[in-house]
Amino acid sequence: MYTGSCLCGEVNIEVSGSITSIIHCHCSLCRKNSGTAFATNGFVNTGDFTITKGQERLSEYSFKAGRTRYFCRCCGSPVYSSNSDDKSRIRIRLGIFDTDITEQVLSHNFVTSKANWEQLETSLPCYEKHEPGR
Repeated sequence: MYTGSCLCGEVNIEVSGSITSIIHCHCSLCRKNSGTAFATNGFVNTGDFTITKGQERLSEYSFKAGRTRYFCRCCGSPVYSSNSDDKSRIRIRLGIFDTDITEQVLSHNFVTSKANWEQLETSLPCYEKHEPGR
């Protein structure tokens, strides 16, 4: 079981299953949404994800049709995002977790879109788009 919370602690989550397809995404959307050089995202089965506190504190934003980002309206922390084309899982930013996770990052994705000031030094595979098989 993994637990997490937003910056102000008004929203708390639990994940009872594994986190899959963890990647560092360098696309411009993830950079803008996170305010950093890349966002570390993973997928969680929808049935394994629970908001244990603060459901009423969530706001949502849809940049693309069918894709919704949920964030704490008090502190702005991203909590998760959903895609109407794949309702079986949600995408979650790993920075929200308060507990250590056992799964590991697979790769850096969208590296040709990375910030020009970022010095990418890694032993992980790097891809121009999504990792193979996705």
